[in-house]
Parts: sequence; C-alpha cells; structure tokens
Amino acid sequence: MNRRKKINQLLKAHAKKASAKLAPKGKPRYISKAEREKLEAETSTTPETTL
Repeated sequence: MNRRKKINQLLKAHAKKASAKLAPKGKPRYISKAEREKLEAETSTTPETTL
C-alpha cells in the first residue's frame, strides 16, 4: 500500500468516526426496571388535576 493511499484511508476513517459521533442517536436512553418502577410510583402518588 503506498503512502498516499494509507494516509487517505486514515483520514476517511477519522472523518467517518467524527460524523458518526455527530449523527443523531436512534435508540432512546435505557431506563432500568427499578427506575421505571420508581417513576411509575411517583406519577401514581401525585394526583393529576385538569382544569
């Protein structure tokens, strides 16, 4: 592999990683089972009043 090809390959790889970091994430943040139960208990204890 010649020098120019190797450098271009490295630059492309770095650019690809940088753009992947900036891309929006597809998955929502993971919430553990205990955390979900805590949030559910919190919402069930607070009465919801609509006017």
